[in-house]
Amino acid sequence: MSLNDEERRIIVNLELEKATNTMTQISELQKLGYWDNIANRLYYAVFHAVNALLINDGHPVNTHRGVIAMFGNYYIRTGIFASEDGRLYSDLQTMRNNSDYNCSYDATQQEIEPMIEPARLLISKVSNYIKENE
Repeated sequence: MSLNDEERRIIVNLELEKATNTMTQISELQKLGYWDNIANRLYYAVFHAVNALLINDGHPVNTHRGVIAMFGNYYIRTGIFASEDGRLYSDLQTMRNNSDYNCSYDATQQEIEPMIEPARLLISKVSNYIKENE
């Protein structure tokens, strides 16, 4: 699908809004101790931010694994984003997969809480990058 500049800008903004809104759900989930749900929300918040980044720069977005691979190829390997950002995104996907699909796995506060602020910072970095490169 080919997007014109206006369509691209609208979708990028919607993706960033989705990332931000998803992050706001986390504080309420923390109060309830729903760590599996937080793992899911963290992953999807970053996923939507990275989708915004890829769409903004004209890269086709297809699969979850493809998004991670493209983020690595276009932004981590080139030094635009730090290797820790790529590792965080990959770790969040693994955590989300375990939480959502492995019935014998329960995410814990000790595993998830240290990922919240780095995820928030990554979303902010992505948003700033997009604004600087409009």
